[in-house]
Amino acid sequence: MPVTIKDVAALAGVSPSTVSRTCKDHPSISRQTKEKVRQAMEQLGYEPNFQASSLATQNSRTIGIILPPSQKEAYENSFYLEVIRGISQYCNQKQYINTVITGQNEEEILAAVKIMAKKGQAEGHIVLYSKEQDPVIDYLYDEGLLYVLIGKAYRNVNQTIYVDNDNVLAGREAADYLFGLGHRRIAYLSGDHSLLFNKDRKSGYLLSLAEHQVPFRPDLCIEAPEVPEERNLALETLLTAQDRPTAVLVSDDILAMALEKTCAELGISIPGDLSIISFNNSLFARLTYPPLTSMDINSFQLGIEAASQMISHIETPDLMATKTIVPHHIVARESCKAVIGETCV
Repeated sequence: MPVTIKDVAALAGVSPSTVSRTCKDHPSISRQTKEKVRQAMEQLGYEPNFQASSLATQNSRTIGIILPPSQKEAYENSFYLEVIRGISQYCNQKQYINTVITGQNEEEILAAVKIMAKKGQAEGHIVLYSKEQDPVIDYLYDEGLLYVLIGKAYRNVNQTIYVDNDNVLAGREAADYLFGLGHRRIAYLSGDHSLLFNKDRKSGYLLSLAEHQVPFRPDLCIEAPEVPEERNLALETLLTAQDRPTAVLVSDDILAMALEKTCAELGISIPGDLSIISFNNSLFARLTYPPLTSMDINSFQLGIEAASQMISHIETPDLMATKTIVPHHIVARESCKAVIGETCV
C-alpha cells in the first residue's frame, strides 16, 4: 500500500495537518518539528503532493470554499450565499483570500480540489455541506488537508472541525410549534436525505411526534431530491388525500415555495387549509405570499464561525478539532394558523 500523510504523521507524532504544512514549508511550523516530519517522510519514502514551497508560500493565505455538487440549485439557494458572505467578511478582516470551487458532480469538484492540492494553492478548504459517502471529504481527510465542515461530520467525527446547528433540536422545535397550534396531522417534506441536515431535521420531527404520542405515518413524509418545477405527483397525492395533513414541516424555504405553488394549483388555502413552517429564513420566506414562518439558522454566522475556525487552525497548527453549534430561532409569519380539530381558527 502507498504511504499516506497519516502514516508520516503517526511516525513523527504530529497531526496530518502539520505534515501538510511542513510540505509547504509553512512558517507557523517550528524548525524542530519540520525536521522531525522530514525525517519521517524520508524514512517512509513519502513524496509530498505539493510543488515547490515557494509556490505554496505565495498562495498561503487562500481558503477554498467548496459548494455542493449541483447543476444550478446550489447557486440559487440563498443559504450558500449568506454563508459565503460570512466567510468573506471574516477573511477580509484577517487578510485572507477566498476561492470558490464548484462542479456539476462530485468528480468535477474532486478534480478541482486535487489540482489545488497538487499546486499548494490553498491553506485549507471550507466545505459548505455534509453528506454520506462523500469522496471529496474522504480525499481531504486521507491526504491530511485542513478542512472545516459546515454540517455534522458523517465519519471521523473526533478528527473533523465542523460548524453546525443542532438540526435535531430545530426539527423538533418546528414540529412542536405546529403541535402548539393544535395540529396533529403534520407532514414532513425534505430534500435529499443523503444531506445530513435533512435527516437530522426529520429525526427531530419524529421525536416531536413521539413526545406528543402521535403515531408516525410514512405516507406523510416525502423526499424531494430536487425542487420540483413541474407538477409533483407525490405532493399532489399528499395534499388531495381524504385525511390530508393540516400542516407541513419543510426542510428548506425554496422547497416550501414549491409546496405553496402546488397548493395554489390545487386551490388549497395557506394558512386556511394548510399551515407551513420551513427552514433558513431566507429572502424567499419573506417575499413569498403568504410570508413563511421559518426557522432562522443564522447562515451568516455559520460562515463567520467556519472562517474563524479555519484561520485559527491555519495559524495555530495542532489545535484540537473543534465543534461549534450556532443557535437557531423561529420567525413567525402568516403561513401558520391555529386549528381546533379539523377547523382553522
